[in-house]
Amino acid sequence: MSGTSSTGLKPPSVDTLKTYPFGKIDPYSTKYFAACMIGGVIACGPTHTAVTPLDLVKTRRQVDPKLYSSNFKAWRTIFAGDGLRGVFFGWAPTFVGYSFQGLGKYGFYEIFKHEYGDNLFPNTNRTLVFLAASASAEFLADILLCPFEAIKVRMQTTMPPYAHNLREGWSKVVEKEGIAGLYKGITPLWARQIPYTMCKFATFEETVKVIYKQLGRPKESYNKLQQTGVSFLGGYIAGIACAVISHPADVMVSKLNSDRKSGESAGRAISRIYSNIGFSGLWNGLPVRIFMIGTLTAFQWLIYDSFKVYLGLPTTGGH
Repeated sequence: MSGTSSTGLKPPSVDTLKTYPFGKIDPYSTKYFAACMIGGVIACGPTHTAVTPLDLVKTRRQVDPKLYSSNFKAWRTIFAGDGLRGVFFGWAPTFVGYSFQGLGKYGFYEIFKHEYGDNLFPNTNRTLVFLAASASAEFLADILLCPFEAIKVRMQTTMPPYAHNLREGWSKVVEKEGIAGLYKGITPLWARQIPYTMCKFATFEETVKVIYKQLGRPKESYNKLQQTGVSFLGGYIAGIACAVISHPADVMVSKLNSDRKSGESAGRAISRIYSNIGFSGLWNGLPVRIFMIGTLTAFQWLIYDSFKVYLGLPTTGGH
């Protein structure tokens, strides 16, 4: 497969002169999309788990701004009481949930980008293709993530903890509320994650394109290490934009999972919570989230594109 699609998206080329661990992977084949899904798991699960200490403090301060006077005091307090285990509290649902989310986010994005841009809507503006593909992918990815996110937030925002591990949390929620209890935060999760991912992928794709344009040479003229460096920089810029856009919904997700009353509709709960915290309350914890999401997104793109390079595939974007 060669040439350029109607959207301006070049099919990924494969270097057939080298030997790669899984052999040649044809562009847009089942093997190609499966590789992208695996890359998403590797990119998202470990990185989200690594920033659990940031997420823990951010989430607790969103729910109760008076709990800690600063992030560093929060970590000192938690470490003094529970050690390193306490600082990484909630890592298990984070790892499992965001591994599943990464599978859907990256894998389905590649599928929808190809389907929308090349098959269903030819001649469509490339940015619209990126936005539509990422929104569709995230809608499905959040269905995979939601149960684990619900457990994680409950564990991290209640004192004493709602549960001490993933298994206990899952059992308690299902026993008391049924499977529906694991999905009561799905609507605000979509509200947070879909705009976030649309921004993340479209901004990344366009930022990488601008970076190569500013460098003055086509992407293919740079080696793979240089290309993954561009992926890291583009990812960090995209991450900052994502953090700002999605932060109010992120605060509301934390509030809903910790403060939604039994039998209360999502709309009524959101209205009640907003009346208590106001507009300014929607921005609690933003600085730490900018640092967290910027770093997180940069390393996710670095890991994802490095995995693609390992398999003999090109890095994302830049065409």
